[in-house]
Amino acid sequence: MTPLRLGCRPLPADPATGPAAAPESGVVISVAGELDATNADDLEAYIGRMRQPGRPLVLDLGGLTFMDSTGLHVLLRVHRQVRQDGGSLHLAAVRDLPARLLQITEVWDALDIHPSIDAAITALSGRSETPAPAPRPGRPPCG
Repeated sequence: MTPLRLGCRPLPADPATGPAAAPESGVVISVAGELDATNADDLEAYIGRMRQPGRPLVLDLGGLTFMDSTGLHVLLRVHRQVRQDGGSLHLAAVRDLPARLLQITEVWDALDIHPSIDAAITALSGRSETPAPAPRPGRPPCG
């Protein structure tokens, strides 16, 4: 089994320019390894600490090699929570077995899934939403 590896960074302002956007712009959380019943709670807790309510959250799943139904349920719960908070969840670079699980369960069509991080960021930059509330003071992205 490949251990779960998690990372977080501020959401870039634009894939063409690459510099980080303002702290209130949202975060990208990278998920790599295998996601199953032994570590799904770790992922959910990490996302809960890192995400910014009312802001976009991009999950980079390009390094995720396996996901079981517990991981699927985490994604669905996070999706619901992010939407309730006025944000948006975007999955990027979903490959192989995790992609197949999302497809056969018909979750693929219910979530915003993009072929790459750049595609997710481009989709976010083109959206028109009402402005999100100001970020909580003292809470930097990924902090």
